[in-house]
Amino acid sequence: MAVERVQEDAALRQERATSDEKLHEEREARKRALASLLRMERETTDQHLLIERARSDEALAARDDFLGMVSHDLRTLLGGIAMRAAMLTRNASEDEAGQRTRRHAESIQHFTARMNRLIGDLLDVASIEAGKLTVEPRPEDAIRLVRETVEAFQPAASAKGIALDTEVARDSMLARFDHERILQVLANLLSNAIKFTPEGGRISIRVEPVGEEVRFSVTDTGPGLTGEDLGRIFERFWQVVIGDRRGLGLGLYISKCIVEAHGGRIWAESKPGAGSTFFFTLRGARTPE
Repeated sequence: MAVERVQEDAALRQERATSDEKLHEEREARKRALASLLRMERETTDQHLLIERARSDEALAARDDFLGMVSHDLRTLLGGIAMRAAMLTRNASEDEAGQRTRRHAESIQHFTARMNRLIGDLLDVASIEAGKLTVEPRPEDAIRLVRETVEAFQPAASAKGIALDTEVARDSMLARFDHERILQVLANLLSNAIKFTPEGGRISIRVEPVGEEVRFSVTDTGPGLTGEDLGRIFERFWQVVIGDRRGLGLGLYISKCIVEAHGGRIWAESKPGAGSTFFFTLRGARTPE
């Protein structure tokens, strides 16, 4: 009996070893098949991704070309409308009918300016998304730029009964920036300040050296912003007032991208009921000997 039991145990061990070896071979075969399948799927996925990327690039290029052509045509038409409105304003008589014509013509000029700005904002966003936003910084006088901006916006502020002034530390201050682009940033900040500052309020623009940088700030006496709003104001299409038809919520987003393209930074400080201050910095430039 002992011999038979030993033989049975040996046979069982042999059977188990054979079964384990077969199971191991089956698992290895499944692993190889799965690896092969995954490799094929990965290659197929990569190929699909390359095709989709090529299609996406073509679609973006087509979109940019289309936007460029349409914006050019729209701006040409808007320029013609604005020119005719200016002629109506100049040629309007001094009687009641002429004054009414002048008011309507001025409204047309205002609307065409807003439309032109919206077109420019949409083109800027398309350029930013495509990584094609270009700036050409060079040594420029930051104080002269601020004074130029204030002069352009003084009529709009005065019409609303808002005091607009500048605070500068010296007669000139050099920084490295693209004149037209930073003028666009200041215009966006001032437009928002005028929009949200009530009649009788005050807006101040300050420019000062801070270390190796030049810091700009626009302070208003508007309603201010909550902490939640401060964390989102530079997002694309974000608006303080939901559904505000006076803009698309692109100005601050574009301003942020422009400032960062200069190597600077932009931020805001505010408290509800205490107004807001928007800051941005640019690299300073040495005064030539």
